[in-house]
Amino acid sequence: MEIKAIISVTLILFSVIDIIGNIPVIISLKEKGNRIEPGKTTITSGCIMILFLFFGEGILSLFGVDVGSFAIAGGIVIFIIGLEMVLGVDFFHSSDDAEEASIVPMAFPFIAGAGTLTTLLSLRAEFSIENIIAGIVINLFIVFVVIRSSDWLQAKIGKRGAAVLRKIFGIILLAIAVKLIKSNLLI
Repeated sequence: MEIKAIISVTLILFSVIDIIGNIPVIISLKEKGNRIEPGKTTITSGCIMILFLFFGEGILSLFGVDVGSFAIAGGIVIFIIGLEMVLGVDFFHSSDDAEEASIVPMAFPFIAGAGTLTTLLSLRAEFSIENIIAGIVINLFIVFVVIRSSDWLQAKIGKRGAAVLRKIFGIILLAIAVKLIKSNLLI
């Protein structure tokens, strides 16, 4: 393992996962009555990323899906969640399953979403598997800490602050989704 490579992978994944930018999403989901379990979200995200690192291209090709189409599908899901945040309309309804938000939409598509998974495939061409796994683990630790601290963060920014952040980050999510879809339509 090479420290410089691990730092590079960690920073690349950190920018794609954008857990700091997802804080308003976490708060929004909690305000809707969803419970997000930091451990479950982190472990599920990690499993998805590791499995995709090793088997992603094979799984997609098995279904006849290219990476671009996969990214577009993820972009559509992110677009819908962005619409929810901006318009205050619920497309994804919570159920009696308290773990639902921990896996969908938190683990997938927010943390281990199309952007993260396609980035992992790209990283394989430049970095060793060990360095990529180390970068994943470091990011998962950060994800765990941020989700675990979300109640504290919510208390600090208050309801009005959370509402403003939700609208702003909803628009940012819409822009990210459009960019993801647009860039993969041109492939």
